[in-house]
Amino acid sequence: MSNQDGRRSSAGRRGSVESYDELEKNAPSADMDLEEEERLLQDNMAGQLERCLSEAKRSALRCQMLLLPRQMTSRVARDVVRFSAEEPCGLRGGSIMVYLEEGKKGAGPVVLKPLGVIRPDPTVTPTFELSVVLRADSDCWSPLKHLFQSDDVLKLRPEYRLVKRKLYSSASPVIHDFC
Repeated sequence: MSNQDGRRSSAGRRGSVESYDELEKNAPSADMDLEEEERLLQDNMAGQLERCLSEAKRSALRCQMLLLPRQMTSRVARDVVRFSAEEPCGLRGGSIMVYLEEGKKGAGPVVLKPLGVIRPDPTVTPTFELSVVLRADSDCWSPLKHLFQSDDVLKLRPEYRLVKRKLYSSASPVIHDFC
């Protein structure tokens, strides 16, 4: 293929050794591509979790302020991406339900309140369900409770649970607790 000067351009030599080598030199390594892809998936999932919690704050939680431990959405997103990696469609095949666990074990009933559902790719039929169970920190405000109305501020604990259920298998759900 010739350009306007009459010289042959390397872009016109499809499949030639030179053009393949040029592409290979300029392309990042496969490891970098996988690391970058995983980081992008984690960032995207963290954003979706933040949007889910923001919407839940106005509706299901009915609070004005939701306090999260530092980097919580990033940690949860990292674990969600990691546990979806072995699935047939990866994260795209997931249906992620977010819950809030309220109450103390042994001190009355523990209630799971649904906060929202995240579907990374609604065009893909889910192959697994992943429940993200966040925990309310009911002890943290005891000395300061007189300063806040109980429904205005909700603080989450750093601990959370992931429960994974494969929809294509009759195996029992897998439960992972994180601190």
